[in-house]
Amino acid sequence: MSNIQIPSSLVTVQWLAENLKADNLVILDASMKPVGPVSSDAPQEAPACIPGARRFDFDNDIRDKSTDLPHMMPSAEFFTEEMQKLGINKDSAIVVYDYVGVYSSPRAWWMFRAMGHNQVAVLDGGLPAWKKAGHVCGAVAETIARKRGDFVSHPQEGMFVNSEYVHKALSDPAFSVVDARSEGRFKGQEPEPRAGLRGGHMPNAVNIHFADLVVDGFVLQPESLKSIFAKKVNKDQQLIFSCGSGVTACVDALAAELAGYTKLTIYDGSWSEWGLESLGLPVTKE
Repeated sequence: MSNIQIPSSLVTVQWLAENLKADNLVILDASMKPVGPVSSDAPQEAPACIPGARRFDFDNDIRDKSTDLPHMMPSAEFFTEEMQKLGINKDSAIVVYDYVGVYSSPRAWWMFRAMGHNQVAVLDGGLPAWKKAGHVCGAVAETIARKRGDFVSHPQEGMFVNSEYVHKALSDPAFSVVDARSEGRFKGQEPEPRAGLRGGHMPNAVNIHFADLVVDGFVLQPESLKSIFAKKVNKDQQLIFSCGSGVTACVDALAAELAGYTKLTIYDGSWSEWGLESLGLPVTKE
């Protein structure tokens, strides 16, 4: 089978099954154990994998190891090296999935986009949808490819921003900071799952819980997403997405893109950094 092109940032199980033998297709398992509750039936251990999948472990391996903050984006040089070891090429058409549905896979999608590789998509419904459709599963995802790839990172400015950038944006009407955590955490009414973090949110931030954008593991239709976002943000604003640690913020970013928004960025440190008492960054519960 010849090479394929990724048609959208979100692809279906049917599309993946039809293109499974494409020469340039790479399937990545970007599963991460949920930090907080996702759904009552979400698995707590990776049960299997899509055949031929390679493990994209941004929680432990593909991360900035010079900081204590969880799974921060690594350098372009490190990302290039790790992707080449995974056998990823410049022309690879990449589909990322996770074992919850759509939870951690958008983080991998965003990381590739941040490194200039746009031929990447999230599998809608993830591994549960693949299994439910009756497709075969493998046992363990590969961690090293048989043949080294020629992938090269091309960092894109503004895809990730730091706390200083966010702090300035909070008082600028050209920006809107969107917090993907639950309403209870946003308002400081629920404890943070990570110890040592203050409760509440950034002043002027708005709350769009990532779980409200996904139903039974599938992302809502674009019209529904447009309605949700239109109630909270303006189309001409730059949207800065934050969450607990920069993972589910990418669910919001994916949904925003599908809804037609184009000025998108991720605050990588998210609440794992902003919520630290020692930094003294502004927090409110109002």
